[in-house]
Amino acid sequence: MSQAGSAGPLSLPLARHGDLTGLRDALHAEWTKLRTIAGPAGLLIATVAATVAVSAAATAAVRCPSGVACPVDTAKLSLTGIQVGQAVVAVLAVLAISGEYSTGMIRTTITAMPHRLTVLGAKAAILSGLVLAAGSLAVLGSVLTGRLILPGHGFTTARGFPLLSLGDGPVLRAAAGSVLYLALIALLSLGIAAVVREPAVAIGIVLSLLYLAPIIAPLLNQHWERHVDQIAPTTAGLTIQATAGLRSLPISPWGGLGVLAAWAAAALVAGGLTLRLRDA
Repeated sequence: MSQAGSAGPLSLPLARHGDLTGLRDALHAEWTKLRTIAGPAGLLIATVAATVAVSAAATAAVRCPSGVACPVDTAKLSLTGIQVGQAVVAVLAVLAISGEYSTGMIRTTITAMPHRLTVLGAKAAILSGLVLAAGSLAVLGSVLTGRLILPGHGFTTARGFPLLSLGDGPVLRAAAGSVLYLALIALLSLGIAAVVREPAVAIGIVLSLLYLAPIIAPLLNQHWERHVDQIAPTTAGLTIQATAGLRSLPISPWGGLGVLAAWAAAALVAGGLTLRLRDA
C-alpha cells in the first residue's frame, strides 16, 4: 500500500519530464530537417523576395496627380506583396509534412517520436517561427519600399500622406498584423496537409481556399459579398492591413485576423486527429 502511495506523487513529475524531453527532441528533429534540406531555405528566401518585389511593383504603379483626390491606403498598398508571399508560405507549410508522406520518411519520424501530436506541434512551432522571421523581413522591406517610392508619386505629406513609419500606430498594426497573417497561413496550410497528405492535392486545396473567395465575392450581391468577406480566411485576415476607411470594412482588422486564426486552429485540430487516428 505504501509503495503504491509513494509512486503516485512521483509519477506526475516523471511524466512531465518525459513530455518535456519528448517535445524538446521533436523540436530539435524538426529544426534539423528544415535547416539541412535546401527546399525550405529557398522557399523562405522566395517569400521575402516575392513579397518585397510585388509590393514595390504595386507601389510604383500607383500615382496621385496634383489637383486630384487620391483615396489610397498607402500602408495597405505597400503591403500588397503579402498576397503573393502567402502562396510561397503555403507551399512551404504543405511540404513540411506532406513531403514526409510522399517519401515515406513519416514512418521514421513517428517511430522515433511515437507521440504524433507532439510531432505536429513541433512542426507547427518551428514552421511558424521561421515564417515569422521571414515575414518580418518581407514586411520591413515592403514598408521601406513604400516609404521611398510613394512621395515621388505624389503621396506627399503636404497632400495629407505622411511618410510610412512603424512609429505610426495604424501602420505598425498593419505591418505586425501582416507578419502574423503569414504565420497563420502557414499553420492553416500545415493542418490541411496533415489531413490530405498528398502534396499536390494539399497545395491545390490551400491555394483555392486562399484565392477563390476574393474572386467569387465580387460576383455576389452586396449582402452575400459582405458575408463571404467576413468568413473567408484571406479577405477577413487581410483587413489587418487597413489603416483608412475602417468603418466601411466588412469586419474589424483584429476581428478579421481572429477569423483566420480560427481557420488555422480548426485545420490543426483536424490534422492532429487525422495524424493520430490514421496509419502512417
